[in-house]
Amino acid sequence: MKYCFLLSCASFLSSVFQIAAADPVTFQSGPKKVQLLELFTSEGCSSCPPAEASLSRLVNDSRLWREFVPVAFHVDYWDRLGWKDPFASSEWTKRQQTYAENWKAESVYTPAFVLNGREWRNTTIPVVNDAAPGVLKATVHDSNAVMISFQPAKGSSEKFDVYLARLGFGIAVNVRAGENNGRSLKHDFVVLSLVREKMSSGTQELRLAPVSESLGRPERSAFAAWVAKEGDINPLQAVGGWLPAMP
Repeated sequence: MKYCFLLSCASFLSSVFQIAAADPVTFQSGPKKVQLLELFTSEGCSSCPPAEASLSRLVNDSRLWREFVPVAFHVDYWDRLGWKDPFASSEWTKRQQTYAENWKAESVYTPAFVLNGREWRNTTIPVVNDAAPGVLKATVHDSNAVMISFQPAKGSSEKFDVYLARLGFGIAVNVRAGENNGRSLKHDFVVLSLVREKMSSGTQELRLAPVSESLGRPERSAFAAWVAKEGDINPLQAVGGWLPAMP
């Protein structure tokens, strides 16, 4: 029994050391624009599941991560109908409201798509041929530290904000109140956490924020990173990719 216990400990420690020693993984956009597609959604909205299903189909799109990066922000203003969306945040609601203010819209709604900071109507993403904002690179470490660098086109000296989101896939929730009462909803590209910092000298280290255990364990995880001009919400360049499986 003692021998088996020691073997188990040795195996566990070996796996830990292998994980700690794993090489960082680098994702790079290239100079051509990688588009950021945002979906503002809610489990409390009966019109949202079809929009989320459309977003989920992008998981198998050959252009994913290379030409576009999708993210799903769950807003909290539908919680008033009796179902509290576990992925909703007032911060995501504020982001949507900021977009609406930029468009001089009188209200916000769900489901709502935003492509490159502009109001959009579906998940059909056009090919970009002429936009080349610069190269965005993200190096992911096993410690959840992500080093992000941005080389803007034409050597621009502007200041930038950098965003880093953790995304969850294959997360199922049984809704027990509100407009979707009794339905089982499955989410992909759902934003589980988001951090924003000012980028210093073209490079910034950020950390993927931890996810509450109450949200459940996703079948798969990814990250999305993008840059915007300092103080401006509209994304300039994006990058994303799959994260290693959790041990």
